[in-house]
Amino acid sequence: MTEKQLSSDVLIVGAGPTGLLLAGDLANAGVRVTVLEKRGSESNLTRAFTVHARTLEQLDARGLADDLIATGAPLSSLRLFGRLRIELGALPTRFPFVLITPQSNTERLLQERALKAGATILRGVEVTGLRQDAESVRIETGEGDAKAVHRARYAVGTDGVHSTVRDLLGIPFPGESVVDSVLLADVRLERTPEDVLTVGANENGFAFLAPFGDGWYRVIAWDRARRLPDSAPVNLSEIADITRRALGEDYGLHDARWSSRFHSDERQAPNYRSGRVFLAGDAAHCHSPAGGQGMNTGLQDAANLSWKLAAAVQGWAPDALLDTYQTERHPVGRTVLRTSGALVRLALARSGPTRALRSALTSFADGLGPVAAKGARSVSGIGIKYPAPKDSHPLAGRRVPDLRLTGLYPAEGTADGRTGGPGRLYEALRTGRFVLVSNDELSAADPWADRVVTAAPADPHGKLRDTVLLVRPDGYAAWAAVDPSRGELRAALAHWLGAPSDD
Repeated sequence: MTEKQLSSDVLIVGAGPTGLLLAGDLANAGVRVTVLEKRGSESNLTRAFTVHARTLEQLDARGLADDLIATGAPLSSLRLFGRLRIELGALPTRFPFVLITPQSNTERLLQERALKAGATILRGVEVTGLRQDAESVRIETGEGDAKAVHRARYAVGTDGVHSTVRDLLGIPFPGESVVDSVLLADVRLERTPEDVLTVGANENGFAFLAPFGDGWYRVIAWDRARRLPDSAPVNLSEIADITRRALGEDYGLHDARWSSRFHSDERQAPNYRSGRVFLAGDAAHCHSPAGGQGMNTGLQDAANLSWKLAAAVQGWAPDALLDTYQTERHPVGRTVLRTSGALVRLALARSGPTRALRSALTSFADGLGPVAAKGARSVSGIGIKYPAPKDSHPLAGRRVPDLRLTGLYPAEGTADGRTGGPGRLYEALRTGRFVLVSNDELSAADPWADRVVTAAPADPHGKLRDTVLLVRPDGYAAWAAVDPSRGELRAALAHWLGAPSDD
């Protein structure tokens, strides 16, 4: 029997949101990408309901944000427990809110984009083996007549908490269970909750209600006094009871179409890279659902990794650029574990001191000021920044807001391609390229025109009047300088974009 041999530039294992965003980015960059998914059909199990501001910015850079917002409900604050809320309305972004929409909507838009760009998605394909050498990765799938060998230059495991890729690489996944016997169900309600997102926690446990938008609701609940193994059957009356005790009423929940019991872990792989194979999303880190950061962190992993892999495949990036995925995203994953863990421990509050702290935070929720603002930036992802070399410009490594731009080049629909009208940074990022923002010296980037878009700030006398800014494809500042010489600018472009195409 001859094995089927298939080849790609990049293999992605797992067709969840993380893998689909990664696949769409790579395919848009002209990279041959194949996604392997063991599920035979698209999953109808929505896990995430919250899309935070930074993720919406990343989706905006792919032309998807407005379509996704149309499927859900924006909330200007995120309730945690009691009166404690994270206020998001003052965030410096086009999206000063959290969007409540089922994960399935995010997956649908990302899949449509990936397929349109030319990505291949193979479903019902289970990974059984993985080997790599200095030149390529070999992934085996299936058994018997269905056995196949997929080869690629790189591979990424986005296959969730129980990642086969991570296990085959031998990468550990240390951590612990945070909360066990959590109940999930999709139900109908007789009475509609006042809030779009209904959350409550007290000495009995916690409960959470979120709408699918079609009359169905997801309920997540935990009863401190009733702790059963994941395999124990779920009774609707059990869910209604703890929901009533945690929220004050059960809203007449009935007709569960699906229910389950699970436990929530806090775990993180020490290494997100092993040779030519990478981990992203839940395969690299998992944590409690508090704060709704899980899917968001995975999508931002993908946005960080995709342009680096594309650059490596296209041959203009050094291998060291791929190492920055670990140095930039691993600390973010660690921070998310800490913040979500702190939130869930406060919500579950068993000890007297922890309950007292929760009570104090709830009592003074309106007066937390700068602490609350920092929390909003952290949970929303707006505050994420990456390491920058010593003595770099203060902007280096920081998220760049959605600047107003003019003179975009290349510019669609213009005779010479150099007279683009007004636009936004995140529209310019839809090219998948770097964006050079400067009031002058834009012609210095011409030799890299296949890798960078140039533009001037719409306000030539604003904060960037003397600053030249190079923005990475994921919306973070790669490099900035005040009034640099042409030689300094070309050196920065060569560092970040490799040798010019005319060399």
